[in-house]
Amino acid sequence: MSENLSLKAFVVLMKASKSLQEVIKHDISNHGMRTSDFEILEALYHKGRLTVKEVSDAVLINTGSITYVIDKLEKKGLLERSHCKDDRRVVYIHITDEGKKLMDEVFPQHQQVIESLFEGISDEDKETLISVLKQVGQKAVQ
Repeated sequence: MSENLSLKAFVVLMKASKSLQEVIKHDISNHGMRTSDFEILEALYHKGRLTVKEVSDAVLINTGSITYVIDKLEKKGLLERSHCKDDRRVVYIHITDEGKKLMDEVFPQHQQVIESLFEGISDEDKETLISVLKQVGQKAVQ
């Protein structure tokens, strides 16, 4: 009986994903944050001002849950909301100076954790991994 490589690849991918999520969750919690808090701040830190929908799409958190997280981050002074002048239904979110200062400290450390996960893996293998995962992701949304 031949080995089902698609099934094996799926299982390995899911196990690796779970392991990586646990490492990242632990790293982020070491900075006193939840993963959802970090994801929102990281999106704003790198992309600048975004609408609530754009943030939700970027971090893969549904819009119902994201409002709660944004409320908490706003109360902590890490981000602010502002209404669009042309369409009051649109709300923009942007990182505050305090939020940027936090991410200036946390993000380089977080990036180092990610770098250590890929230590010893060649750039060529990383490029292959990126390409293959994009293909799998595109198939999943067809």
